[in-house]
Amino acid sequence: MKILMALALFGASLVPAGAQLKSGPPMPYRPLADWPKLPQGWTFGPCSTVTVDRQDHVWIFSRGAHPVAEFDRDGNLLRAWEGVSIKQAHGIRIDSEGNVWGVDVTGQVVRKYTPEGRVLMVVGTEGKTGDNDSHTAFNRPTNVAFAPNGDFYVSDGYVNARVVHFSKDGKYLGQWGHKGTGDGEFDLVHDIVLDKQNRLLVGERTNQRIQIFDLEGKLLGKWTGIGSPWSLCYVAREDAVYMADGVNMRVVKLNMNGDVVGVLGAAGKAAGQFDGPHGIAVDTTGAIYVAEVGNQRVQKFVK
Repeated sequence: MKILMALALFGASLVPAGAQLKSGPPMPYRPLADWPKLPQGWTFGPCSTVTVDRQDHVWIFSRGAHPVAEFDRDGNLLRAWEGVSIKQAHGIRIDSEGNVWGVDVTGQVVRKYTPEGRVLMVVGTEGKTGDNDSHTAFNRPTNVAFAPNGDFYVSDGYVNARVVHFSKDGKYLGQWGHKGTGDGEFDLVHDIVLDKQNRLLVGERTNQRIQIFDLEGKLLGKWTGIGSPWSLCYVAREDAVYMADGVNMRVVKLNMNGDVVGVLGAAGKAAGQFDGPHGIAVDTTGAIYVAEVGNQRVQKFVK
């Protein structure tokens, strides 16, 4: 029997692990045909993730010959980085200054780039793994989120089970979490975002939940029964989270109580369907972009 339990902590709802999968009404979106417009002979390979910048330019991080590519909102290619060293693309984010942050999951580092692809900072130890207590090395990190003061947080990750806090210049400041299924524990920390109340939402792919923390790592709540959060995108103007649910091959929209208020897509290869939705972004018009590792594409959805 599903146990109903609600505990409001800073707007987050706590429900028991293993809760029945939640669903909601279909979102009124359709896939946009012929997006993006790839140059002749181009393919992406597995598309790890996608993000948008302040200009609504769309940045795609993939595991093919062109790992970082920037498109305009209409899908026209603006630039692709050449000669960049990335072992395996995972998370990508744009900070408030327009810098591009790429997480190299098997390279074991987080890199901060200029929009042109010049490396500004490397966090972690290139090609070296560290255990869950390491201050200098990750073990298969996944993504990064930014605090208003410039501090950043890394979800680490596939092997380690923690969130690591750094200053703006990359100094280690602290961490929390270890492997497990209990409150404040993690199993496959796959993405992390910050909401407008400065709460960190941490998506766990294997535990299939989102846990909510303050900036010092205090647990504020958790959402269960939502599916498997392979990617998260917080949209401040809606005060809502869009989530790529890679187990159930769908996109869900969540309010800040953890309720599913919309669902998009199903498993498959056709337009509007998903195979391995691994990244998600929403632009200022409300269009949704979904990166797929299985279908090796990024789809754009519009109303």
